[in-house]
Amino acid sequence: MSTYIDYYRSYREMMTGNEMRSLFSEIEIGDLVNDWRDLNEEEKTEIFLHLDPEKKLDLIIELPYQEQETIIQSLSSQGKRSLFQSMEPDDLADLVQSLSHEVRRSVWDNLSDDAKREMLFLLRFDEDDAAGMMTPRYLAIRASINVAHALGFIRNNVKKVEIPYYIYVLDDLQRLIGVISIKDILSSSDDSKVSDIMERKVISVLDETDREEVARTIEDHDLISIPVVDRDNLLLGVVTFDDVIDVIREEQTEDVYKMGAMSGEVHSYMDTSIWGMVKKRVPWLIILLLFGTITTNVVDHYEHIVMGAAFLFVFMPVITQTGGNSGSQSATLMIRGLATGEIHFKQIGIIFMREFFVGLMMGLITGAVIIVRSIFLPPGVELFEALVIGLSLIFVVLISNLIGTLAPLLIHRLGFDPTVMSTPLMATVIDVCGLTIFFETAKYFLNLS
Repeated sequence: MSTYIDYYRSYREMMTGNEMRSLFSEIEIGDLVNDWRDLNEEEKTEIFLHLDPEKKLDLIIELPYQEQETIIQSLSSQGKRSLFQSMEPDDLADLVQSLSHEVRRSVWDNLSDDAKREMLFLLRFDEDDAAGMMTPRYLAIRASINVAHALGFIRNNVKKVEIPYYIYVLDDLQRLIGVISIKDILSSSDDSKVSDIMERKVISVLDETDREEVARTIEDHDLISIPVVDRDNLLLGVVTFDDVIDVIREEQTEDVYKMGAMSGEVHSYMDTSIWGMVKKRVPWLIILLLFGTITTNVVDHYEHIVMGAAFLFVFMPVITQTGGNSGSQSATLMIRGLATGEIHFKQIGIIFMREFFVGLMMGLITGAVIIVRSIFLPPGVELFEALVIGLSLIFVVLISNLIGTLAPLLIHRLGFDPTVMSTPLMATVIDVCGLTIFFETAKYFLNLS
């Protein structure tokens, strides 16, 4: 609990409204968000009402949707209108989409006519596409005007846009033909034509571009915002870097969930119910359980071999764990490379050869280690038996590394998310392959039937 909240609770009964506003003008929104769930409903309402308008906006955007609903329902009609009027269109659209039908109706009834038009425009688009995360408020000028005229336009409209760093240049049909930065305008003479100083090669994204691709484009080109256009190159809006940061955070969280064999929407751990956590985790757990029974079938199939060479049973966990770790390592590298755009399917031949030699070298090293360990440490086996174990591990590490490499590439090529082939599922698949290789190698070299 932050010092500000502790002070508020201690002296709340004696504080005037002005004193509360003064106190909470100094609190950081991040600290307030962290403390929010520890406050009761009355405290939440009182604190929110005594925040300055900018902090109210920052807070409600950061809070989970259940808390957003609670705050909106506690506001008067005037309070709602004041709040919504100050919100950026893209943030308001995200807010509306996350609310229940009843609260959404309340929001709609308190919007201005201009805000309603912006909302209807934005809600046409899929929230996972570029157009679904853009703001329709931007600065745009004609190429034929001079710098003095452009500066006058910017001064009159700068407060209407979220990030006024780039000014876009449009033709008479609203098509995007250029971009110019505030820096370039300020450093040019007043009589210079916009057409002479604008950048004609504009980096933009289509309205249907996936939001991950939008984030990657902004990152690759070090942009503060990026324009969104349709198939006819008509400018629809811009995506700003703060929205991209949120996208990156959500996508990384989704990937981590999938790598842990979990599904569902991205919500805060503490804001997810117990049943919500069960629904997120149990489906994949059941799938992996059923896959795991295949391992049982493999062991049952080779039971006669284990009975003929009991030492094989002792080293089964080592084989499966090492193979699983090797496959997970290569899968993680591939998934990360695909996500960042560093790796492409067309490079599969080069990648296969690289990982073949990487897997072979890792197999030889780990195989040598297990041979020495098997001979000199308990339970201790004969030299030939240790060589069989070591040779099996070489094959297992090599094959597991190649599975971990190729599976994400192939799945991505088919249009699916490669993170589903990460740690849990990968380990299960490699367990089956690893045990089969282990037992077949032992069967061949030890003449077991």
